[in-house]
Amino acid sequence: GRLRTGMGMCGRQLLAGYAGVCAGPSRRCSRKSSHQCTLRRFSGITARKHTVLPSAMHAIHETPCVNLSRLTAHIGLAGSIVSKLEYLSPGFSKKDRIARQMVEEALADGHLQPQQTVIELTSGNTGTGLAIVCAALGHPFVAVMSRGNSMERARMMSALGAEVILVEQCEGSVPGQVSGDDLQRVFDETAKLVVERGAFRADQFELEGNVRAHLEHTGPELISQVKGAGMRLDAFVDFVGSGGTFAGVSAALRAAWVHAKCYVVEPAGAAVLSGRNDALSGLAPHKIQVMLRP
Repeated sequence: GRLRTGMGMCGRQLLAGYAGVCAGPSRRCSRKSSHQCTLRRFSGITARKHTVLPSAMHAIHETPCVNLSRLTAHIGLAGSIVSKLEYLSPGFSKKDRIARQMVEEALADGHLQPQQTVIELTSGNTGTGLAIVCAALGHPFVAVMSRGNSMERARMMSALGAEVILVEQCEGSVPGQVSGDDLQRVFDETAKLVVERGAFRADQFELEGNVRAHLEHTGPELISQVKGAGMRLDAFVDFVGSGGTFAGVSAALRAAWVHAKCYVVEPAGAAVLSGRNDALSGLAPHKIQVMLRP
């Protein structure tokens, strides 16, 4: 049978992403890709299961994919859903990838000097990744976060060697909920600390390493894994924060499978990108924040 997804494609479908993928028999695309160098770069990564890695940072990338076959059987889908297990990264999230990419690129282009302090505002995941990378490379790392964020995340970053600076919430803010005014306080404190300490800011909303981490690694990994299983990918599904994962992975996938569809999932109560939430009409529709510049 066919899985009809509204994508106008016949055959067994593959819906892939962090939420999942759907797959069918392999079909080669005859169109030459500008990302062929990216695929070659990925294929040159050391086969890590046959060696001892020098640090936790070197365990970032190459997360496995699994076929959620029992799920698809339960809901009666004809195709496959494949999930990429980013929680198996050392810091338990895909943000480890951008932490490594941003720091390594900054070292390579001279924006970050050896042993220079790295600073970033974070709610936890990016800071955890940066703490791992900076510890491995010998950089002090300072994480700036609101007291409204999870204290478990703050303790994790501290345990990984980060200095965690907690910024008090604004008067009237709800404990455990970070308001726009709370976030502005964190931005202001981060900017001040960067100047005071002569630090490098690992800004995931501005640095293109956020996208390249997924264009050069996550996307090519997914392509290699899906093709290695004899499947083709028809759709990719992700949620967005900065948008780096979606932008990078989508670019890589569309180069490999020109007909692949890429979808963003948003909460019904905060549909900022699509602009479907009346409560956020003043903010939406909103472009994805991080994209590669021409």
